[in-house]
Amino acid sequence: MQSEVFGLFPIPVMRVQGALDPELVRGLVEHFTAQAIQANNTSSNLTHTAMLQPGDSPLLVDAARALTPRVGEFGALLFGEHMGWSLKEMWVNVMDRGGYQAMHNHANSFISGVVYLTPMHPDSRTVFMKSPGGTEFSFKNDHKGIAVGPYNAERWVSPQPEPGDLVMFPSYLMHAVPHNEGERRITMPFNAIPASLDSWGYKIGFSG
Repeated sequence: MQSEVFGLFPIPVMRVQGALDPELVRGLVEHFTAQAIQANNTSSNLTHTAMLQPGDSPLLVDAARALTPRVGEFGALLFGEHMGWSLKEMWVNVMDRGGYQAMHNHANSFISGVVYLTPMHPDSRTVFMKSPGGTEFSFKNDHKGIAVGPYNAERWVSPQPEPGDLVMFPSYLMHAVPHNEGERRITMPFNAIPASLDSWGYKIGFSG
């Protein structure tokens, strides 16, 4: 008797090593760190810039030019077609020692990404989590004796990144950053939207 396991409807997360070249990464850090003055309401050791458009800086134009083809590749995984994509917004996060980012997702977008601009402590890697669900009763088998695998795990820790690396994920996916025990951690998240979606003639367009 033979049994099979099928991993149905997986959620993709794409990692691109060296998505931005070192010179561009240095330029982004030097230019935008001083602009990250907006406080975060969950951590006093985390600040960020205003929401930026690629046209706000030649550096962001260069970053968008490098990132957009990668977004298109990831979009083809999600929707089965290569289509036009645009970066809706970008911003820079500056997290000092002790800072953290609470669990959240990104509304009103389809693809979100994080470009890592500095080296970081292994404990402050981006963590992805299962949605907490609704308010109904919850039953679990969760103790030190269980074997954790892809079908019962509640979180996944992304690989250790290097400056210039990119991680992309569907915008609905919950994620967080644990307390930073290392040096200053600087990232550039972004959200992206397609030009339009077409479901058998029922077409909807999007604009940034």
